Amino acid sequence: PAALQERQEAFASSTFSRNIVTSVEETPQAISTKVTGQIPEWINGSFLRNGPGKFEIGNDKFNHWFDGMALLHQFKISKGQVTYKSRFLCSDCYLYNKENNRIMVSEYGTVAMPDPCKNFFQRFLSRFEIPHNASVSLVTYKGDYYACTESNFMYRVDPETLETMKKVDWSKFVAVNGSTAHPHTDPDGTTYNMGNSYTIKGAFYNIIKVPPTKKKPTETLEGATVLCTIPSIERTRPSYYHSFAMTENYLVFIEIPIKLDLLKIVTGRLRGTSISDGVYWDSNLDTIFYVIHKQTGKVSATKYRAKPMTTFHQINAYEEGNFLIMDLCASDNGETINNYMIQNLRKSGEALNEVYNKMCKMFPRRFVLPLNVNDDTPCDQNLNTRPNSTATAVKIVHCTHEDLHGEDLYKYGGLEFPQINYAKYNTRPYRYFYGCGFRHLVGDTLIKMDLEGKHMMVWEEPGFYPSEPVFIPSPDATEEDDGVLMSVVITPDKDKSAFLLVLDAKSFQELGRAEVPVNIPYGFHGTFNATAHVEG
Repeated sequence: PAALQERQEAFASSTFSRNIVTSVEETPQAISTKVTGQIPEWINGSFLRNGPGKFEIGNDKFNHWFDGMALLHQFKISKGQVTYKSRFLCSDCYLYNKENNRIMVSEYGTVAMPDPCKNFFQRFLSRFEIPHNASVSLVTYKGDYYACTESNFMYRVDPETLETMKKVDWSKFVAVNGSTAHPHTDPDGTTYNMGNSYTIKGAFYNIIKVPPTKKKPTETLEGATVLCTIPSIERTRPSYYHSFAMTENYLVFIEIPIKLDLLKIVTGRLRGTSISDGVYWDSNLDTIFYVIHKQTGKVSATKYRAKPMTTFHQINAYEEGNFLIMDLCASDNGETINNYMIQNLRKSGEALNEVYNKMCKMFPRRFVLPLNVNDDTPCDQNLNTRPNSTATAVKIVHCTHEDLHGEDLYKYGGLEFPQINYAKYNTRPYRYFYGCGFRHLVGDTLIKMDLEGKHMMVWEEPGFYPSEPVFIPSPDATEEDDGVLMSVVITPDKDKSAFLLVLDAKSFQELGRAEVPVNIPYGFHGTFNATAHVEG
């Protein structure tokens, strides 16, 4: 669309692409912000964010956006006022790099040069280090906050001071190599996640279950168990996954055609190539949905298949009668992750537009999985009998999706970073979800989608780039969208003018903003800590 092309051209001619990957300094002591408008006084707590904030160590430079050192952010809100602080996560990678003033640990798109102080054998072993710069999200287990990515390691952090408290290794508790940065939590606090395991029999996907509470204060992941194990379709080439879906009684793992070539990854550092060299898209493979019962860990014998697609984030999932409804952001193309190399992000003009045009565009979709498929189920018949649904499911079972949007979403470049009223509506029928529109390499609008009629509302301002919106319900909420949305908005064409935006979730009108007098980089994910200590 012409509007999308016009927006691309404006983006490409701006300074944004240079500033998005510019390192910033941490702000460890809380500073005041300038509040305009009115931030509701009932909001008390801390909006916490995570994302890359340092892209150079000494004279060395990281190659990929995901490789930047993790920077934690806190917007502390009390009585309509906001303070801001940030700290670099003191991960082993960060401390080791800082101590040596060079990149010492390889990351997703960056290969560390050999340490001249190590002998040959030590250098060989260092090639198999697992990167664990936890720059993706902040999640909770047993009430504690952890900075995480997709490796074995997480770091428990203090949500009040942002100090790094303790490194935690998943493999010390369950036989997995890593976990996602998007766990799901039941109302009782039981948390589920996924992690791979690699054995002589091949690669496996594991569903992990973490108990809701501690037996003693010093606990971390004690009591975690593997609920079930699913073999990869290709033994040495498992699929990449960023998240999974959950309903009241089921978990859904989605095996997509973005593949990890384990041989290439393991030997890549000996050949001087990064992990990203072993990640590829195979358009000849179907997408497979695995449905797992949460209580028994039993994997459904029914294999639900769909055409090749990419999905990173689920919106919501729930059960309705004999159907499992699963909503997610997806694309028919998988050429995406490796486009976020820093040399691409720092391009401008037509070269930057070319990068964007090659990237997959994510759109909200609904899949309907029939749960009562058996030997007597007829073949070649649409098993989706739900009224007013255009999604289909045919035994094998082959599924097609229903679009959860109208034509108007195309001009906003699709939608990603989806969020809902999670506390009240996760695993339940719902009406609204929120996300970022992507008319270029990062979000440049905020969007509210109404599933009744597939209508949308949009917040946008020229030159402003909002991040993932997080929903906070109002204290006396009676409707699903009673509450506010928070998003950190960066202003790359202006110096030190990023701000925390607060929108009324119902009307999608701005209530207030808190301008921060320091530069803030574009981040990934965050959460609201309503139980944080509030002074005054």
